[in-house]
Amino acid sequence: MGRPREHDENTAAELLTAAEQLLHERGTEGLSLREVTRRASTSTRAVYSVFGSKEALLGALGAHAMDTLHERINALPSTDDPRRDLVEAALMFRHFAREHPALFEVAFQHRDPAVWPRFQAAADAALAALAQRFEPLAAAGRLGGRSVPEAVTAFHALCEGMTSLELRHRSLAAHPEQLWRNAFQALLAGYATDIDTE
Repeated sequence: MGRPREHDENTAAELLTAAEQLLHERGTEGLSLREVTRRASTSTRAVYSVFGSKEALLGALGAHAMDTLHERINALPSTDDPRRDLVEAALMFRHFAREHPALFEVAFQHRDPAVWPRFQAAADAALAALAQRFEPLAAAGRLGGRSVPEAVTAFHALCEGMTSLELRHRSLAAHPEQLWRNAFQALLAGYATDIDTE
């Protein structure tokens, strides 16, 4: 019988949870492997055994964020109203960021060149899942001559921008979720307008 692994998937999950909590409290600059392992009731050796480095731990957090978004996009129902479905996708992004602000920071705000390549594939997969939600609009000619990647980029930028404002505790409106709905309904309605080529 082989020797059991000292650090397994449970250790990895505990380290990721502890790292996310610490990032939420102290930000990326305050991420201490010693404190992460103390909170996870393990040793710093566990981080190197499971992930390999501090950068790899951050990369795993980024991948976890993107995998979660990917799963939630896929879980959204597809109806006969793709615009409404996309508004719900935007609100899902808002809810994710509010639940996991530290993951949002790692995945979208803190693009360390030593960390980003470690979860770029997961980010590409999540973005591809979002792009599939735009295909019905493209097929119906409701993107006004825009390509799906162009439409996705603007949608994504609005998601990130509104999330950043909200997480900085700025009052977006008395009813922020309604503001999100209004903003994305306006964006998606605007896509139906032909591009001005002048």
